[in-house]
Amino acid sequence: MASFRDLLKPYRSYRAIAIFSIAISSFFEVADLAVPYAIGQILNLLSGQSLDNIARFLITNTAVLTNLPEGQFLALGTLLGLIFMVTVVRAPIQAWAAMWYHWAIALKVRRDSSRQTVQKILTLPLGFYDENNPGRVAGKAARGISNQMWTYPEIAGQLIPKLMRILGIFGVILVIDRRIAIVFLFSFLFILIFSWRKLRKLVRKEEIFDRHVENTESRNSEIITNIKTVKAFANESREFARQKRRFDREYRFVIDRIHRGYVYLYTQQQTFIHSCEFLILGFTLWETLQGRISLGYFITCLTVASMAYSELDPLSDLGEMFARRYASMIRFHEFLQEPEGSDATNLLPYTEERAYRFTGKIELSQLTFGYHRDRPILQDINLLIEPYQTVALVGKSGSGKSTLVKLLFRYFEPDRGKILMDGEDVYNLDITRYRKRLAIVHQEVDIFNGTLLENLIYGNPAASFSQVEEACKIARVDDFLGELAKGYYTIVGERGVRLSGGQRQRIGIARALIMNPDVLIFDEATSSLDYESERLIQLAMRSIFGTRTMIIIAHRLSTVREADKIVVLDSGRIVEVGSHGELLHQQGIYRQLHALQETGELV
Repeated sequence: MASFRDLLKPYRSYRAIAIFSIAISSFFEVADLAVPYAIGQILNLLSGQSLDNIARFLITNTAVLTNLPEGQFLALGTLLGLIFMVTVVRAPIQAWAAMWYHWAIALKVRRDSSRQTVQKILTLPLGFYDENNPGRVAGKAARGISNQMWTYPEIAGQLIPKLMRILGIFGVILVIDRRIAIVFLFSFLFILIFSWRKLRKLVRKEEIFDRHVENTESRNSEIITNIKTVKAFANESREFARQKRRFDREYRFVIDRIHRGYVYLYTQQQTFIHSCEFLILGFTLWETLQGRISLGYFITCLTVASMAYSELDPLSDLGEMFARRYASMIRFHEFLQEPEGSDATNLLPYTEERAYRFTGKIELSQLTFGYHRDRPILQDINLLIEPYQTVALVGKSGSGKSTLVKLLFRYFEPDRGKILMDGEDVYNLDITRYRKRLAIVHQEVDIFNGTLLENLIYGNPAASFSQVEEACKIARVDDFLGELAKGYYTIVGERGVRLSGGQRQRIGIARALIMNPDVLIFDEATSSLDYESERLIQLAMRSIFGTRTMIIIAHRLSTVREADKIVVLDSGRIVEVGSHGELLHQQGIYRQLHALQETGELV
């Protein structure tokens, strides 16, 4: 669970410059108080009243430095010079000594947080993405990073310096009259404490609202991702009505519980502030009439007190903005605290010098696994795959075929048993170097929005063009290459929308071959294709047989007939092993599956 302290962690690396810039900003805010002080002393000078000790000290030292006689002219010049220093001279210095650093730090932290976000996305377990869709994750990160960036300059450049300014004002009033200072201090503390308590309640409501927004954005992302399905089922009006209800609910929540609360708070603050200003005016006037303070001090005290109370408006705005942003920043840091997956890899650049080399001998020993320990998907799997052997995994849906491949890729850890690659437990190997020796072609090949070439070399960016051409020839990508406007440099669109299913599948095979893996896996690579596309994919697969260890998962048994070994799974167990011919002679599950497919019935 993230807390306020977690919001400060990103700034630790910039602590020294942050303290410097906040101190400079605070100094300039306090230095502003010299203006009403100097004006008060000028008023005393013009009205014939005496100057205070500070003003006389400044004038005396100015006379010594300039060799000018002390008098009204020098006194006015000294006080005007003081005003000139804290206004005109300060202006260009403040921009670079304070404002520059506030935003420089905010932008650096934005960069750092963005890096952390991508790192977290890449190292989270796959199970996390089963429960959180891309829209939810992206929205949470975007809001958190953005609000964090905008909040720092406001806190460091305004909130803290203005609080220091108020503290300086209290010091000035304390010098002028202790009783006025006490009244000022208690009135100010009352307003700040009252506002803080109200804001804490509003923050809790903002957290609830942030969750509502996250759910709405998540659904928006799902609609965009599945827009073809939405349109195919003519569900546009239904989706619109559903989101409209969400927007209306969010609006009512904001208006009735949050915005109304801020308006109530503002109303109460303004009532307290103006009441306190009037109280200070009356008390200061009384002290002046009693002769305890001069006319100049009356003006100075009243001016700085008004300055202090006027700061409550921007402070209140800053408090409201922070309250509105706090929930999203906290939820972003909770996301960063999500535990990494057991398959998390380091993100150092991969080099061929560090590459593993395997013969492709795989041994599964007593392998047992379940997404929930009390419901195993795989039970006591024992299987030996020899180097360069082609092994097919078949069975009904839910028998554990794809789960076995996920374990081989180390997406999850087995509950019991081992997976050995060339006699070495794969869980003792460097995960990046290990996975680089495996390649997989999924049923749905993921295509990135870029050129065909960029997609082909995704797994091996260092591949030569001749390697790409050879892989494309084997995978029969060159059959449709001429149909693409710019050949290898054609933009294939988001998720490969400009390509057919068979074309995407052949690109997936070529991409896998370009990696030159020791183990190549086809996971239902032809199950969703038409007959012609399936035939082309099968020809591409057969041309690779014997060149490396291959594992084929298939529902269509025509894809696996030529495999060296066919492994039949049922309810998470291996029930049959043999060649196509051997299994047909057995009165088992494989023969039943074959008979059903031959007659055209569904399995």
